[in-house]
Amino acid sequence: MLTIATATIGFGAQDAQAEGRTIKIAVEGKFPPFNYLDSNGELQGFDVEIARALCDAMHSPCELVVHAWDDMIPGLLNSQYDAIVSSMSMSAERREKVAFTARYYESPTIFITGKTSPIQAFAPQDLSGQRLGVTLATAQEAFAQHFYGDASIVVFGSSPELYQGLADGKVDVILEDKLAAYDWLTNTKAGDCCEFRGADIKDPTYFGDGAGIALRKDDVILLGEFNGALDVIGQDGTYNMINAKYFPFPIR
Repeated sequence: MLTIATATIGFGAQDAQAEGRTIKIAVEGKFPPFNYLDSNGELQGFDVEIARALCDAMHSPCELVVHAWDDMIPGLLNSQYDAIVSSMSMSAERREKVAFTARYYESPTIFITGKTSPIQAFAPQDLSGQRLGVTLATAQEAFAQHFYGDASIVVFGSSPELYQGLADGKVDVILEDKLAAYDWLTNTKAGDCCEFRGADIKDPTYFGDGAGIALRKDDVILLGEFNGALDVIGQDGTYNMINAKYFPFPIR
């Protein structure tokens, strides 16, 4: 686990420091445009800016740390950090282990293929024998493993690796979060190879009710503070400002 920064954020942070309170927040750092490391190794992205804005609203210093996605919930439960702000979908399975705040954004899942791909239908039988790419330990992987067992499922370690796999022809189709893939498709040269196909997929059993901030179930006070901070940044325009920086449409 790599510690990126310890920062005092917000006008009331000195009071929080006097109380010895620093909120440690985990971010994956491999899910652009939501969270990623720039060329200087600094955390950037929508999740990162939302996390910092929430700390500001709570008048608390915070420390952002990079943590591996497939071990993120165990790390939270082992008290390696206090919260996860990393585009974590609030699935039924995850709700059994952690508490979530209110939703801070929502994005459907969708299939993506090369622009010249002959694949036009995406029912399980339509992808039988096709190479279907997903990212490790995601809701998309669980969905694919359950419904698309007749496809040849290829699991990649991160979203950038997943996109590269599609661009390089290592898979025929991928299943991904639509907003995350939107950035790759519209803002990168590599993404020009490919396009969304089929209808948006919204299955609350696998994809939950959008992305929320995960905390330990016994951190009731901190949960309330995060929810209160979400209300603050929603009302004072901070959320909309961050949203507009990354997407030309509202995502909450």
